[in-house]
Amino acid sequence: MKQPVFYSVLLSLAIAGNVAAQQPFTVTADMRGRAQTIHNFGASGCWFSESIGRYWPQEKKEKIAELLFSRELDAQGNPKGIGLSAWRFNIGGGTEEQGDSSGIKMPQKRVESFLDAKGNYNWNKQSGYQWFLKKAKAYGVETLIAFSNTPPVQFNTNGLGFKTVKDYKANLKPEYYTAYADFLAEVLQHFDKEDLHFDYISPVNEPQWDWSNKFGSASQEGSPWSNEEIYHVVTELNSSLQKRSLSSRIMITEAGMLTYLYGGNGAGKQIQYFFNDRSPLNVKQLSHVPGFIGGHSYFTDNGDSAMIAVRRHVADTARQYGVEYWQTEYSMLGDGFREGSNNKRTAMDCALFLAKLIHQDIAIGNAAAWQLWNSYEPGKADEDTRYYLVALHPDADFKNGSFTPVKNLWALGHYSRFIRPGMHRVPLSRSDNASDLQAAQGIMLSAYADNTNKKLVLVAVNYTQQEQTFTLNLQHFGKVRTYTSYTTTASPDENMKARQALPLKNGIRLPSRSITTILINR
Repeated sequence: MKQPVFYSVLLSLAIAGNVAAQQPFTVTADMRGRAQTIHNFGASGCWFSESIGRYWPQEKKEKIAELLFSRELDAQGNPKGIGLSAWRFNIGGGTEEQGDSSGIKMPQKRVESFLDAKGNYNWNKQSGYQWFLKKAKAYGVETLIAFSNTPPVQFNTNGLGFKTVKDYKANLKPEYYTAYADFLAEVLQHFDKEDLHFDYISPVNEPQWDWSNKFGSASQEGSPWSNEEIYHVVTELNSSLQKRSLSSRIMITEAGMLTYLYGGNGAGKQIQYFFNDRSPLNVKQLSHVPGFIGGHSYFTDNGDSAMIAVRRHVADTARQYGVEYWQTEYSMLGDGFREGSNNKRTAMDCALFLAKLIHQDIAIGNAAAWQLWNSYEPGKADEDTRYYLVALHPDADFKNGSFTPVKNLWALGHYSRFIRPGMHRVPLSRSDNASDLQAAQGIMLSAYADNTNKKLVLVAVNYTQQEQTFTLNLQHFGKVRTYTSYTTTASPDENMKARQALPLKNGIRLPSRSITTILINR
């Protein structure tokens, strides 16, 4: 995307300001302050889970699982993985069984269905996906989320996993709403019996996109949904979960962009439609619908000013209607991460931008959960690592290959590994009075405490080209003498690298172009 002139000027000024190191400043954390409670940090294991989990050698896929899920430290005290607290599992629509006739061009993006056209269930399907699901459970991942991009193809108007008519109506046949809800509930019930309980089920994905291709080919499964159609499928699913006495809750609405949560036409203004007491589509009284709404941060990352403004609007609207906001899907799908440059971006550039986006969603958008798309995809490990945490280098048939963890993995890990479910964000004040816009090209800071206030976690993103230092003033926390930290820089051997305990009174040093997590125990 082409950057507006005003933004290019603003960025040039910000970069020019990075030439000189910022003067040391003081950050104050009053432990009596309390913002949102954090529920989880997660990621999706879509598309390539099947090939890796089904075919790749055990040692390789075990290592990938360790990188994603482990909370252990190695002999040097460095994290072995990023300790995700949520894992997203895709319930397929049956495009894999259709083969080339599915119209989905890349075989790895076709997904099996547990239900065939005769109404029979086969729980051996999606075995690769299930391998990673079981690994997430074994590592103690707290929240499992199931999501569907399309109903089973036999339930759809065109018998495909995507639309072929551009009318912004759901691909699901009108008479199949109950069947679709029962299918999802049946899947949840099966996995409950396998001790793989899904805390949430998401029946629609990015309903604002039409997902259509009149030429009969598409890049993946998908369907649009109007707000009325979402309400219909949610009420049916709520009834189906009730009938089976299942405790899984329904995640809505996986909006394709954050702006659709509060504005837009068609499937827009979703907070107002679904959480306004006077709306005919109000879902607040449904027993299996929790008090949060999910949106995706795609295409709302182009320029710091716009990024901040959108998230303020989300936070204000969610607050007005008494609902939490979860950021449930993001990768650098748009070109906002290039920040006005047409050049390739290094892996560290991408990691810093990802850390910034997470910060803005949480500290400004007030997100109570943050989830990434996608955990692993084929791609480079050293530049434009925009879509993934682990770069795959597969063989031609995808049944083996190699992989490389990229800096994005550790960028997310600075949050996911240390900020555990149930911790709450602590508002901060700064002596330099930096605005959110200034911080976006300078130093971004957020802090999180456990329920007993015996531990404080700070995440600092130094966007500048210079080493920076700040001092920390802790109020109502008790005496603290030292802190420990974990730092990621562009250096190949600095990936959440543990630093020895240092005196807090000397200030906290942030290397240039770095992400640092600071741990303070009372």
